[in-house]
Amino acid sequence: MEQKKKIRLADIAKEIGVSSVTISKALTDKEGVSDDLRKQIKQLAESMGYKTKKLKTVSTSAGTTGNIGILIPSRFFSRDSSYYWYLFNFLSKELLSRNYYSIMELLSDNDEKNLVLPRMISDNKVDGLIVLGQTNDDYLEAVSKLYKTFILLDFYSTKLDVDSVSNDDYYFSYKITNYVISQGHKKLRFVGNFEATTSICDRYMGFQKAMLENSLQTTIGEIIPDRDENGKRIEIPLPEDMPTAFICNCDETAALLINQLEEKGIKVPEDVSVSGYDNYVSNNKLDIGLTTVYIHPESIVRIAADLIIRKITGTPYMKGRHLVSGELIIRESVQKNDFISSN
Repeated sequence: MEQKKKIRLADIAKEIGVSSVTISKALTDKEGVSDDLRKQIKQLAESMGYKTKKLKTVSTSAGTTGNIGILIPSRFFSRDSSYYWYLFNFLSKELLSRNYYSIMELLSDNDEKNLVLPRMISDNKVDGLIVLGQTNDDYLEAVSKLYKTFILLDFYSTKLDVDSVSNDDYYFSYKITNYVISQGHKKLRFVGNFEATTSICDRYMGFQKAMLENSLQTTIGEIIPDRDENGKRIEIPLPEDMPTAFICNCDETAALLINQLEEKGIKVPEDVSVSGYDNYVSNNKLDIGLTTVYIHPESIVRIAADLIIRKITGTPYMKGRHLVSGELIIRESVQKNDFISSN
């Protein structure tokens, strides 16, 4: 009978009861598999019709280690207050469920500037790499010249053809801004540095679209920064001409803004409304529920894990930018502005 489908590593792994990583190590004569098990796997692979030459499509200079590297720019990472620490935990659990271990390395500003390749790649410790957090194009280009099996997570490159997984930031920022406007707010300010990350850029463009469609004027010069061009946090400069609502690029920024407003005696939402993005606030405890956008971390890491493993194993996949949807979470930080609505 004609074979209905091509036999994959996962098929052999399921048949014998071990991981795909073990199967790959056995078939490529890598360390980490006993001689008896290696012989058993090769015999089974041959009997199932697996063609060993398919392993040539695996795109990794590190061989097969069973490890996937997670590279995070140090400016975005803090164990106590980082969204990426939160996302890394979901990602490492997802990879472990697929029989891969995670190795995390922080990318210093100096290494990024000097185009230093991650140590875990130089030392052949990983089969693939996930870059988590905005990294400059010069660095990504330097990595891609020496290493092909990597993807970007939570950002993308506008200049390089690199596979990525990111939130549908443009649409959901548009959606949350539209919601705030629907509550009677006509005087809105966006909080976030337009040039810091692709995510913030897209969220600002979504904000702009909602403002324009509602015939509300706003300019790029009215953006209120929350960080410098390298992504490092700065004190948020409060405007003298206070808006009725702030649209923040993330929940951490929203929490900091609310704390600063309260220090000035400005109450949220009685005096001004505030929205965020991410549905994540770490140590910045708030006494008020924050209206925000929730991109489920389980969804984004599942797609990222699937993408990087397909690149590692040579399995066909859809190249390019992968967008993850989310949902609007309505809480009390945005209050209906009846005064503005009546004018």
